Formats: sequence, C-alpha cells, structure tokens
Amino acid sequence: MRSYELLDRPDVGQVLFHPRPEGPMMGGSDGARPVSVPVADGVAVGGWLYPAQDAAAPVVVHFHGNGEIAGEYADIAQVYRQIGLTLLAFDYRGYGASGGHPTGSTLIGDAVACFDALPSLLADAGLRPAAIFAMGRSLGSAAVLEVADKRQDKLAGLIIESGFAFTIALGERLSGMRIPGATEEEHGFGNDEKIGRVATPTLILHGSDDWIIPVTDAHALHEASAAQDKRLVVIPGVGHNDIIHMGARIYFGALAAFVRDLVPDSAG
Repeated sequence: MRSYELLDRPDVGQVLFHPRPEGPMMGGSDGARPVSVPVADGVAVGGWLYPAQDAAAPVVVHFHGNGEIAGEYADIAQVYRQIGLTLLAFDYRGYGASGGHPTGSTLIGDAVACFDALPSLLADAGLRPAAIFAMGRSLGSAAVLEVADKRQDKLAGLIIESGFAFTIALGERLSGMRIPGATEEEHGFGNDEKIGRVATPTLILHGSDDWIIPVTDAHALHEASAAQDKRLVVIPGVGHNDIIHMGARIYFGALAAFVRDLVPDSAG
C-alpha cells in the first residue's frame, strides 16, 4: 500500500517545494484571467487561464515545477496561443495566490480537484474546447500522472516535460542525503507505476543535459507507459531549466504535432 506520509514530512517538503507569492503584475495579459478552486475548508488553489482566440481550441491543463508559479507563464502562453492552444496553469498550495502550504499528498489530491473543476472554469470563460490535454513539468509530473491515472477517460493526451520516474532517488539527489527506510514502492509518488496504467496517448519531453532529473527517468517513463501512441522527444544540448527557451523550436514543434495528430486542424 502506497503511503504519502514521508512526502508530507516538513523536512522532505523543504526539499520538494519552494513556494512564493504572486507578484502584482503577473498573469494578466491578452485576456488572461485568474482562477480559483476550493480544495479544503478555507483553502483554495489559484491559477491562470490564458485563452486562445478560438473558444473551441484544445486546452492544456498545466502543473508547473517546484520553483515556479502560474502567473509567470504569461509569456510562454503566447506561444501556446500561436499554435492554437489555450493554457490553464494551476499553482499548488502556498504558491501564487493559493492558500495553505504544500505537501506531497495535497499536491496530488488538489491536482484531481482542479481538473474536476474544469467544466465550470471553462464555461465561465466562454470556452468550449475540442479536447483536453494534461501536462506536468518537473514536480508537476507527479500531479499530472495522478490526474491521468484517475481521469484518463477525459483526456485526449498526456504531456510530461522534464518529469521524474523515481521519487526517492530524486529526493536524495536534491537533498544530498539518504532517506532511511524509504522505498519507491511504499513512499514515492509512484510515477512509474501510474504511467503503466495510463493508455492515453503520451508525449514525453526532456533535455539531454538535465542534471536535476536525468534523461534516464524520461526513458524509464516512456518504457513503463501503457499507451500505444507514446512519444519520447529528447532535446539535445539543453537542461532542466532552459529546455523551453533553448529548445523552443523542437519543444513546441513536438507539442503542436502531438495535438494536431490527435485533434486534426486544431494546432498550427
């Protein structure tokens, strides 16, 4: 039985999470609008919706890395719009405008709650998406794989960027310490296990020179994936934090092709 008790410990949380508040000028541009989803009594998770011009454009629901916030995605969202996609980026507890503080168990539980709130969030914005894609970057791969494991029947595709397969190894690498008694099977997020239950078409993007989450994790996720349509795109010469900016042509080319193949005429 998998337990997230270890991932909820404060000392582990200090390694996994680096929350910070939203600045006053973040998020708002080109019709962007803040969103909020209640996840517990008195606690709501925030995010930003960056709509494409076409109300029927596919939506990419995005869960970001541990040092980012959704309001910072305004510039990147413009590229999503250019290829005909709406971006909906969610924060975690303690990040951006969200309440509470982040833990391993709330990360994955809140991700499903946010995904389940999509119908009302999109309707409020006047959007009627042709398809829903779910995406996770870095730490967000744990959030998105929980969503895919629980709600794959509602997804047209799964996208993982710079994601990890093995939680305990990542925690030990980031902290520089062994975690006594921790096993992947009992105490990790179970990314490799969950992706093995997800048959949704899957795109995995990773930098060849990523030293935070090595490209071997991307290969492990790709091998474990249950999808018949599964694509691994390793971008040469880029790492963990420069993959979008330095690898933009390959990155967004692969993303647009993936969406276009699954939802014809939807991405430019």
